[in-house]
Amino acid sequence: MGAHPGQTLTLLQATTILDSIADGVFTVDEDMRITYFNGAAERITGITWQQAHGRYCFDVLRADICEKDCAIRSSLDSDTPVAARPATLLRDDGREVPVSISTAVLQDGDGRVFGGVEVFHDLSSIEVLKKEIRSAYTCEDIISKNHRIQHIFEVLPNIAESDAAVLVEGPSGSGKELFARAIHQLSERRRGPFVAINCGALPDTLLESELFGYVKGAFTDARKDKPGRFAIARGGTLFLDEVESLSPAMQVKLLRVIQEREFEPLGAVGPVRADVRIIAAAKDDLAELVEAGRFRDDLFFRLNVVRIVLPPLRERREDIPLLVEHFIELFNSRMGRGIRRAAPAVMATLMRHDFPGNIRELENIIEHAFVMCREDEIRLEHLPDEIAAIRLPADPRPSASPLEEAERSGLLEALHRHHWNKVETARALGIHRATLYRKIHKYGLKPSRASL
Repeated sequence: MGAHPGQTLTLLQATTILDSIADGVFTVDEDMRITYFNGAAERITGITWQQAHGRYCFDVLRADICEKDCAIRSSLDSDTPVAARPATLLRDDGREVPVSISTAVLQDGDGRVFGGVEVFHDLSSIEVLKKEIRSAYTCEDIISKNHRIQHIFEVLPNIAESDAAVLVEGPSGSGKELFARAIHQLSERRRGPFVAINCGALPDTLLESELFGYVKGAFTDARKDKPGRFAIARGGTLFLDEVESLSPAMQVKLLRVIQEREFEPLGAVGPVRADVRIIAAAKDDLAELVEAGRFRDDLFFRLNVVRIVLPPLRERREDIPLLVEHFIELFNSRMGRGIRRAAPAVMATLMRHDFPGNIRELENIIEHAFVMCREDEIRLEHLPDEIAAIRLPADPRPSASPLEEAERSGLLEALHRHHWNKVETARALGIHRATLYRKIHKYGLKPSRASL
């Protein structure tokens, strides 16, 4: 700290140095009472040195880890330092401050422990920056930096403005219902209900009563009227998932409702007005099913007024780091945990996985890791066995970060899609051609014969 070898800092010098740094620093005795409190600690907590001195540290900081996972107590009990543990402090004015905490024991010249020291770094500005970055890649509850999803984000408000039917296509687990909910929330119908039903989960007889309802006496067990999903969704949006699984008979009945804007509950003597917007979802290509004679073309054209096609997660790998961070925050909040991140080896493994179950599979992987992990970092051993067993190929770029891996994958996918036409690729990505050339050189990207 500026002293020559053999020199010892005076207490005044040490205090001056500690008061000049940006991180909060305080010391406690063995009873956890504060014995020193630097200027940054005063600024971050809003409590003066005079107010803090002699008080228990947990009464001053009031951090969310004080009661069950106190970092400085952990160091005093185990004589082991704690590094960069995430926490949230509660100031006297009620404001919460995200911090990173590191602790260690204090020893005298004979090695006897006489207290502990804690350093906490204010992460408020970093959290603001993260939220700004996240907001640039977020629409409602959907997170993506993939250029295809970003294009959908751009047109989603226009889609929401109308009452036209929407067809959302994409593989299972790709987020079709999230996009349907986003359209509903952006629309004039957002004050009405959003009602979802999986058309593939019920046989025809049950599906018909679920959709249209029935009146008392319609059949033996119909002891009272039961409204169907069309009635429950009045004034709002009805989401028909797995619409490709509808039988020919149910396709005819649904077509009539869409055409006539009315439906008949089972046993009713007259029609009921259908005041709903329909958003349908399919995991298969409905146009191909029409060609194969497995789906009515007239119903397809009624549903396919506006079409959204969601790519599988393997085609939007640049989203994996964002989604991992999102799910870590989600499960931290849901389970009351303090996991900070996934280890680089975990991110590298996830970046190379094909995710047949798409985003839902990634969410399940992170939830599994939360069950297994008792540290503040997810490591390979916390992943499901079949994921942790994925062998990473020899990488000529061992220092590449997960974000660089995501950028490389995104660039390669865009180049393949545009048959390595760099002008079109740069335009699609919204970057200058010179930037594209530089990134191609940076990542050593080369076209395969199939992509030309």
